[in-house]
Amino acid sequence: MRLRSTPASALSVAAALVLTGTAMSVMTGTASAGTAGRLATCQEKALTVHASPGGQQNVARVDVTNHGSRACVVDRIPTITFTGLDGSAQPVPPAESGPYTLSAGERSYAAVRTADPASSEGHVVDGLSVAADPSHLGVTFSGATVGMPGGVHVWEPITTLWQESSAAADLALADAVG
Repeated sequence: MRLRSTPASALSVAAALVLTGTAMSVMTGTASAGTAGRLATCQEKALTVHASPGGQQNVARVDVTNHGSRACVVDRIPTITFTGLDGSAQPVPPAESGPYTLSAGERSYAAVRTADPASSEGHVVDGLSVAADPSHLGVTFSGATVGMPGGVHVWEPITTLWQESSAAADLALADAVG
């Protein structure tokens, strides 16, 4: 049997997915199922990623800005990795990857918590890298840049999902650890 792709058959499949809930369970974040399905992943060159101190010795704030002329999507979980270590910060609350829409000119925020600098557990690394999407290379920031001049102490690091404001990211992190 040969499958044919026609606009009508594509619409039928899409309607069936929506009716069964399959498409809706995949679409999460700020994008609606209809919007996210039509938006492309943000090109890394259209984004600016930034990291700064988060007000505590083991917290960094990160943000991403879409400088493109159109809305696009990144992963709703920022990819935070640590120099020389495998793995990445785990999302809080626990979540799976999904699209997060960034409108043209929009900035979104997340907070990252690492280990207490006084802790003897874990590793101390020179910096952390932030990517808005796992398909991107990301940008590396030194420990000093993110308010950790003695290095980034890494033990069970966590990150919030992208939020609409830095205050919302701080609150999400406080809710997760407090």
